Amino acid sequence: MLNPISLRELIRRFRALGYTGPTPSGKHPYMEKGLHRVYIPNAHQGDIGVGLQKRILRRAGINVEE
Repeated sequence: MLNPISLRELIRRFRALGYTGPTPSGKHPYMEKGLHRVYIPNAHQGDIGVGLQKRILRRAGINVEE
């Protein structure tokens, strides 16, 4: 089950899954793992909501359980 998390925590979890970054790019930074590139939201106040987390994970091809 997902709960709102901070941007720092989202980055930490992607790094635990083997992603590198974040790398600055255009409007949004991204993290990479092999050929997968996942754009992450810009730093903002408050936590990243469950809906946005699900969209990011879906684009990365990651199950919520991972």
